[in-house]
Amino acid sequence: MKTRRLGKSDLLITPIGLGTWAIGGGDNPYGWGIQDDKDSIAAIHKALDLGINWIDTAKGYGHGHSEEIVGQAIKNKRDKVIIATKCGILWKKDGSDIYGHLKADSIKMEVESSLKRLQTDVIDLYQIHWPLPDEDIEEGWQAISDLIKEGKVRFGGVSNFNVSQMERISAIHEITSLQPPYNMIKTDIESEILPFCIKKNIGVIVYSPMQAGLLSGKFTAERATSLPDDDWRKGDINFREPLLSINLQLVEKIKNIAERIGVSMSVLSIAWTLRRPEVTAAIVGARRPSQIEETIEAGEINLSQEVIDEIDSLLAERELKIKKIS
Repeated sequence: MKTRRLGKSDLLITPIGLGTWAIGGGDNPYGWGIQDDKDSIAAIHKALDLGINWIDTAKGYGHGHSEEIVGQAIKNKRDKVIIATKCGILWKKDGSDIYGHLKADSIKMEVESSLKRLQTDVIDLYQIHWPLPDEDIEEGWQAISDLIKEGKVRFGGVSNFNVSQMERISAIHEITSLQPPYNMIKTDIESEILPFCIKKNIGVIVYSPMQAGLLSGKFTAERATSLPDDDWRKGDINFREPLLSINLQLVEKIKNIAERIGVSMSVLSIAWTLRRPEVTAAIVGARRPSQIEETIEAGEINLSQEVIDEIDSLLAERELKIKKIS
């Protein structure tokens, strides 16, 4: 698989990266339900075998469990894998909820625990997970700058930041990348964030290109009602009525386009995000090997302008439906 340079760094990453949120398990308010660690490790190995060269994880995924699994899976393979992880999210002592915390001393403790879980001595891309609390983003970013100077981190990035927040911290240290959500349903980064990133040569790694499975072509109304209580999607408005029906109608129409051009809905959804020149890569989650086998093709196809225009028309149709019920 071809690689792309991430921002101004020397990190050459494949257009598809493996996302490991779901393999953190479901023992927290933002989990995906029960997960078999053996499946997780097999999925990571399969991704590497298929040519994916980077993995995205975070301390906040399963209270650090995702990082532990990544560390186990890449043991003796470290020189073949670019590791991206995140900091700035802590959980209450009873594990009942998480919160943002960007004080320097906390981040410097976090990196030590992440290095230990990942079984490595350096993190390739260390990102602030959320700009929370907003008043501490400068302090948090300064801490990452310090960690780069110390050699514990190679490059620093941010996730879920807006343009104003990126402008505030850029004077402290260069931003290598931004990680925002982006997919056919969530397109708000197109107006300001993507133009800013390409102007400043900030790499863009999008997450949730399939809107947490909703744009995979396999999600159904029946599945939405049967999501376990420990699956965060149960409370998301896109997985509940009235938006659920509108979203599933959109998917059915786009599936027809996917079938016509000979790809799966999942592949089309991911490739659609990669059509933008500002987007360096997309994070694609997988809980078992077969899932990454199904989506890897997205990193190697180019969508025609005709297909892009067809999808844009359907997205505009969806917006009109939403306005009518608002």
